[in-house]
Amino acid sequence: MKAVLIAAWFVHNLATGADETPPTPPEVPSFLYAPSYELWNSRQGKVESYVPQPGDIMLATDSNVFWKITHDLAFAGEPHGSGIVVARPDGSLGILEAGPNDTLWVGISDMLPHLKEYDDKGPVFIRKRKTPLTKEQSEHLTEFAMRQQGKRFALIRLGAQLTLLRNRGPLRTYFMGKPNGDRVSYFCSELVTESLVAGDMIDREIARPSATYPHDLFYDQSYNVWINTHYRLQDHWFPPARWTYKP
Repeated sequence: MKAVLIAAWFVHNLATGADETPPTPPEVPSFLYAPSYELWNSRQGKVESYVPQPGDIMLATDSNVFWKITHDLAFAGEPHGSGIVVARPDGSLGILEAGPNDTLWVGISDMLPHLKEYDDKGPVFIRKRKTPLTKEQSEHLTEFAMRQQGKRFALIRLGAQLTLLRNRGPLRTYFMGKPNGDRVSYFCSELVTESLVAGDMIDREIARPSATYPHDLFYDQSYNVWINTHYRLQDHWFPPARWTYKP
């Protein structure tokens, strides 16, 4: 959309000989419904403007049959994807995500346009921080995020979630799936959990990034005994709130 507006401005100037500043693309409106743990009945309560902050967690699902079947086979359920709000070095906010829009790379997408893309495909939610990150926490999160840009989406390890080779299990998560710090590839909820560790938001001793699914980040409860016992987000994040640009 931005490119279309700027192109139209250049055509206009060539035709009229004008010398004006190109138009600023309109901002995407941003609203949240009331927080709840409802995935599909989530447009409830008073709608409020959403002001993003580093450390907020994005969770999304869509009607893609492939993702629904594979997540169900892995007992991962819904939602299907997750990302985390980070501050870039220039201060602008973006969403760090592994495989945004079904790509095979890690990237930081422009905040509100990216949320709009997901909202057009299915429910998208934000778990807001109850208290802002400290300057040091945000800096650590930014440094980690910038190091991950351009890395690969962990397609093979994601496929392993359908097998007994995964780190998630009744006993193996007690010993496996611990933070790596800087992997060569990530799947979405693994990257979010590694980000929470890097930003000093959860204790690295209890985190299990490669055994964590978006479902765990959404519901504050898990089918996995270790995760369900050792960490939930409710102390520092509000419940998920449905995001929209068209309330």
